[in-house]
Amino acid sequence: MKRLLFCIFTLVAGTSYAQKKITPAQIKEFDNYVDKVRKEWDVPGLSITVVKDNQVIFKKGYGVRELGKPQLVDTQTLFACASTTKAMTVALMGMLVDEGKVKWDDPASQYLPELQMYDPYVTRALTVRDLLTHNTGIPGTDFFTGVMNIPVNEMLKRMALVKPQYPFRGGFEYQNIMYSAAGRIIERVTGKLWSEVMQERIFDKLGMTQTAPKRKLIKSENVTKPHFKVNDTIQVIEYGPDSEIGSAGAVWSSADDMSKWVICMLDSSKFAGGRLLKPETWTEIFKPQAFFPEEEYPTMSLIKPNWRTYGLGWYQHDYKGKKVNFHTGSLSGLTAITAQLPDEKLGVYIFGNYDHAEVRHVLMYKTLDWFALGETRDWNTEFKALYTNLAEKGKKRKLDFDAKRVLNTSPSLPLDQYKGKYTSPLYGEAEVLVSGDKLSLNVNNVLKANLSHFHYDTFSATFDKAWFGKVIARFTLNNIGKADTLIFDGMEFKKSSM
Repeated sequence: MKRLLFCIFTLVAGTSYAQKKITPAQIKEFDNYVDKVRKEWDVPGLSITVVKDNQVIFKKGYGVRELGKPQLVDTQTLFACASTTKAMTVALMGMLVDEGKVKWDDPASQYLPELQMYDPYVTRALTVRDLLTHNTGIPGTDFFTGVMNIPVNEMLKRMALVKPQYPFRGGFEYQNIMYSAAGRIIERVTGKLWSEVMQERIFDKLGMTQTAPKRKLIKSENVTKPHFKVNDTIQVIEYGPDSEIGSAGAVWSSADDMSKWVICMLDSSKFAGGRLLKPETWTEIFKPQAFFPEEEYPTMSLIKPNWRTYGLGWYQHDYKGKKVNFHTGSLSGLTAITAQLPDEKLGVYIFGNYDHAEVRHVLMYKTLDWFALGETRDWNTEFKALYTNLAEKGKKRKLDFDAKRVLNTSPSLPLDQYKGKYTSPLYGEAEVLVSGDKLSLNVNNVLKANLSHFHYDTFSATFDKAWFGKVIARFTLNNIGKADTLIFDGMEFKKSSM
């Protein structure tokens, strides 16, 4: 009887294993699916790698690096990792923790005395861990890189002028500048640039020979271009500048190299030469640290997870009873996404060269289903409907706003009385110029826009780089009828004395 039971168990176990084995037909069908949905979302170029049980089981490039040119995307084509860089910065910090040079709960001010917060208590209480969990209470401060060109140390000082949006550790607001601060701590502790430490301690160790810590350090010519839809036409746009806050999102890599990173992070940070992190530090990185709201990702309205958390550099939620670790990355015209299903030792990384190409979410969940969980849900149809609906709502909001325009009004003052320099200790300088019957705007010599009259003292700002979209600029007058304040895209500047 025991022998019979053993044979039955062996047969069942063998059948179960055979059912989970990845077949060539399964790979081919997945390959066809990736290219099909890429085309449906109008993405010019995409690359993807899938790893399972420490092996690359699928890896391929699709489409072109640049619309109108023949060069194809392959698995060595370099794309922007964008905010998936954050997990790499966390790993670097974890190495310093392992060496006893930093503790997660050290005060950030111990390393960065120039980092001052609006509330002095928060300045004192803010820890290294807080820099990595987006729950400091401070709203997003991407204006530091979007409309300014100042060094990081100056950004850190100006944080004292940013009013909190909610109590310290009392909510979630995505914060790139805090990851920049974390990179600066790495520099202070190691005595080297963050980019140098990243190269030496992660890329070189993992054999990621194509990867660069920032775009200007790329040596290969096999690099994608960013794309954006402007006036209903997808076109190539300029690269954004190499950011001063590189540790938040500056890395460029390929499907080949990211395969090595995904395997390392799935396998408790092990690699051929040892391991990047101690097991307990690797575990701490993936331990939930804060909750993130459903609206952080529209996809959550379809996934409907029971819980949503953020670890150190990783979003997390449950799916079909399993824990998913994931993160997106977005720069103008470029996208990335990575995900892990740790229980199944499955990971995926996807690059795209079209702004907010949300096919990345389709392929992320399809990968989890196709190679591990067996779900047959039509993510493509569901996500298409979701993002189409969001786009339509955005158009409706624009139409509703335009409908409130009061026709046949004029500015309160002659145009030349709005011109001049407007300044802000937080946002820098905005100069208003007059050219003929038009106003133009130059913000910190970074953003330039033309102002078209909307109504009263409100103007519609159209950027010289069309992919930046349109925003509202509004002037207010003082008690003697002079223009004294400019509110541009939510940023307030005061007119300088003449």
